[in-house]
Amino acid sequence: MSGAVIHPTAIVSPKARIGNDVSIGPYCIVGDDVTLHDKVQLVSHVTVAGITEIGAGTRIFPFSSIGHPPQDLKYRGEPSQLFIGERCTIRESVTINPGTEGGGMVTRIGNDCLIMACAHVAHDCQVGNNVVLANYVGLAGHSIIGDYVAFGGICAVHQFVRIGKHAFIGAQSMIDGDVIPYGVAVGNRARLGGLNLVGLKRRGFDRESIHTLRAAYRMVFATEGTLRERVEDAAQMFADAPLVQDVVNFISASSDRPLTLPRSTQETE
Repeated sequence: MSGAVIHPTAIVSPKARIGNDVSIGPYCIVGDDVTLHDKVQLVSHVTVAGITEIGAGTRIFPFSSIGHPPQDLKYRGEPSQLFIGERCTIRESVTINPGTEGGGMVTRIGNDCLIMACAHVAHDCQVGNNVVLANYVGLAGHSIIGDYVAFGGICAVHQFVRIGKHAFIGAQSMIDGDVIPYGVAVGNRARLGGLNLVGLKRRGFDRESIHTLRAAYRMVFATEGTLRERVEDAAQMFADAPLVQDVVNFISASSDRPLTLPRSTQETE
């Protein structure tokens, strides 16, 4: 652990694996089975427990609780794991739990994520890269969050929900159904409110791809026929459109949760 700086008030297990240029600030606690890769920074008053691995360059701010046992009554002390990727920023009072036997034994957070103060990531969640969880967002167990998903503040996600890549979840939303890639969902028991056009433009998707995706969206969430028929039609009509195929594959995949639909479609399905 060349160049590591550990404050004298910190308690760091001699069994922990500490990378180069790690900074562990005042009153932090690091457990036996923790791995901190190069240039990880624990600002102060951070506790990292369990079988937890934190990727290079990640910063964790005061009073965060990382890797403690899941908040699941079925958990029986199994040696589950937590992996946090590189260059993440985890702000004050965040809680992140490892997996359980019923969910694959692993909670995983990707690279370059921003998790703002007081957010919670529960057991067995799978969070992609470049995800933003604003303040007080809560992900229930087994949630799957795609790359570049962004949440407004004070959102709650039901267990087993999938949220597709590049989706946007509006502030104070309760998400109890799957949200398609590139979609926008808003509301208490959220409805789909269209496509995340702002996010698509910011991330450099070209005009033609966005136009094609909008046409497919209108087809899939029309009121004629069944949802399955419309998805099959879109898959065939837009066979050469990668963004559309992301959406139809997401909808066609098996899921434990219903699909979040636009209000007009939801009333007719």
